[in-house]
Amino acid sequence: MAGTARDTGSQQGSGLDQLRGAFTSFLGAQVGNLADKAGDKLGDITSGLTDVAENGGVLPKAGLRMLQGDSPVKALIGEKARSVKDSVVGKAKETFGGGGGGKGRGSGTSKVMNIIEVLDVGVPIRNVYDHWTQYEKFSSFTKGVRSVSKGKDADSDWKVKVGPSTRGWKATVQEQIPDERIARTSEGAKGTTRGCVSFHELTPTLTRVVLLVEYYPSGFFEKTGNLWRAQGRRLRLDFKHFQRYVTLTDEEPDGWRGEIRDGEVVRTHEEAIEEEQQAADEDQDTEENTDEEDTEDEYPEDEDEEEDGEGREEEEEGEEEYR
Repeated sequence: MAGTARDTGSQQGSGLDQLRGAFTSFLGAQVGNLADKAGDKLGDITSGLTDVAENGGVLPKAGLRMLQGDSPVKALIGEKARSVKDSVVGKAKETFGGGGGGKGRGSGTSKVMNIIEVLDVGVPIRNVYDHWTQYEKFSSFTKGVRSVSKGKDADSDWKVKVGPSTRGWKATVQEQIPDERIARTSEGAKGTTRGCVSFHELTPTLTRVVLLVEYYPSGFFEKTGNLWRAQGRRLRLDFKHFQRYVTLTDEEPDGWRGEIRDGEVVRTHEEAIEEEQQAADEDQDTEENTDEEDTEDEYPEDEDEEEDGEGREEEEEGEEEYR
């Protein structure tokens, strides 16, 4: 009996030792985890302090906002949100290639958009061409053009809609031949373009217009829209608005009839109008001279017929006397 009691006591003692050892190990593991977490927190704090020391961080800016009257919570949340926004925009610029320098075609990762559109307009070619040269009126019938102001004969300033923003462009006509073609380039803070529009007479009352544009976006909204071909759709719709406007309007266009070569005006609008008037006057004089010549050719024939008739009458009278 006594031996059995000693064995039971020893077994209980060994079980308590095992429980004590397991509990000790558990406490040691928990202490280690707490130490690791404390180390991570300390590392985060150290990184934050390093960021403050090197870049200013969020805390100094939040402190400045608190000095300006914002509450601590509002200041911290506002600066944190701004930090997140800057980070997102930075990543987006890296993705779309907007972080480097250069504009337009100079930016290495910018992809060009080629836009080609063809429309037939049921109007004589001169009217279509003259309507196209009236840039100031584009904003009245298109949705993408906000305003256009002409500078010199070869220059114009454009305000166009790109996404939620309005962009400015300075356009320069490189070549312009009346009733044939207009080629121009444009430069802006958020991109560049090169384009050409040509006019082709299919019939006296039907004109084909061919539009070709190379677009080099460089802004964030421009490159984002370029992925979805938004600019091409906008240009296509405005091109159709031009077709509708020219076809339905009763207004006589007063277009610019000058000529430009290599970006320089070689014939002004006034000179072109004067030459056209002189050519029209010469054609009219030629027609009048032709009509007079035709009239003169008709009268001699009548006189010859009269002379022949008088001769025959005299011959008949002579024959009667002879008889």
